[in-house]
Amino acid sequence: MLQRIQSIYLFFATLAILALYVVTIANNVYINGIPTSIKVTGLFQDINGAQSHVESFVALTVVTALVALIPLVIIFLFRNRKLQVTLCYSAVLVIIGHSFWLAQTVKKATGGINLGTNNFGVGLFLPPIAILLIFLAIKSIKRDDALVRSADRLR
Repeated sequence: MLQRIQSIYLFFATLAILALYVVTIANNVYINGIPTSIKVTGLFQDINGAQSHVESFVALTVVTALVALIPLVIIFLFRNRKLQVTLCYSAVLVIIGHSFWLAQTVKKATGGINLGTNNFGVGLFLPPIAILLIFLAIKSIKRDDALVRSADRLR
């Protein structure tokens, strides 16, 4: 059913991935002496006190939207709990791959500059939060499945 706790976990995992569009991944990274913020959508440089969109990451932007849709789709497969669990594990692998691609994009954009903890943005912590929420959803789906099986034994 849609009102189960796993639906909430999966919905929040979707929101965590979609929040990558709003928050920065890295702040105040100096590229060519100009402070730059890195988001999923591209590079934003501080020019004359205003944020200017310098470079776009089109493929990363589109893939982020697709990755965010995966947990949302899983919510509506509530009739097949086994498939739901399998897709949740697949979603975790996809998010890990997306995070790796995101890290490589940031590394390429900065020219290999090592980022310090003062440069980390909130976007760096959102994919692990989404993964944690998906694992909580898996745990809840398995608990529901055990409950249904025990009710079937009583009939």
